[in-house]
Amino acid sequence: MGPAPGGKIARRVASKAAAAKTAVRAASAAGLIRQLKSLGDATAAEFAHRFFKTAPGEYGEGDRFLGIRVPVLRRMVGGLARDAQASATEVALPLLKSAWHEARALALMLLVKAFERGDEATRQRIYAFYLKNIRFINNWDLVDISAPHIVGAWLADKARERVVLTRLAKSTSLWERRIAIIATLHFIRRGEAREALRIARILLKDEEDLIHKAVGWMLREVGKHVGQEVEEEFLKRHYKNMPRTMLRYAIERFPEGKRQHYLLGKI
Repeated sequence: MGPAPGGKIARRVASKAAAAKTAVRAASAAGLIRQLKSLGDATAAEFAHRFFKTAPGEYGEGDRFLGIRVPVLRRMVGGLARDAQASATEVALPLLKSAWHEARALALMLLVKAFERGDEATRQRIYAFYLKNIRFINNWDLVDISAPHIVGAWLADKARERVVLTRLAKSTSLWERRIAIIATLHFIRRGEAREALRIARILLKDEEDLIHKAVGWMLREVGKHVGQEVEEEFLKRHYKNMPRTMLRYAIERFPEGKRQHYLLGKI
């Protein structure tokens, strides 16, 4: 005997309801992109194209900007209804896939907000979504506004899952390597340096300037939040072999005399 007709009707109704919700969420993303385009500023966009190195052969090659300041994007996220935040991954996906940099930034800000407000299941879903769509997180600012607050926050109490940071740190993708080290900022601010120092060791010989800056920054944060003695223990072992930019970033807050000793190799 086949299924009852009522069951078929119920399934059709549920299917149509799901399709309607998907359409609403897609429309929401499309509406947000239209709103972003209306907020664009040509002069600011021209500056952003230079600042984020979008010329051929540069790290941001091909990225497109509307020219919208970060505070404006944050106000947009704050103004979104809670139901949009509840369906953050559905709204975020078309934004992440957008050619417009600000749309991708808005998507990540929305995901961070939803992660912070979500329960464990919501956070796990957003973390998995982030890793699945990591290829769209493709500039340093997009990494920096999201990696500590999603990847780092999810892994904070999950030591066994932190192996993902090793995989990212050894990736051929500049942005995945940056995610690996910047994610550790969440741990550092909780007083934990071990993971940051472990990833820093993996990246010591990285050839990209944006990684040198990121590692140096995290080492500096270790000194600030965990203790300068912890940072210096790492530096004394590695400073003579680390890239100059990495070292300069790491010792930026040191007294001038100590800075010069490090720079001159006299520690």
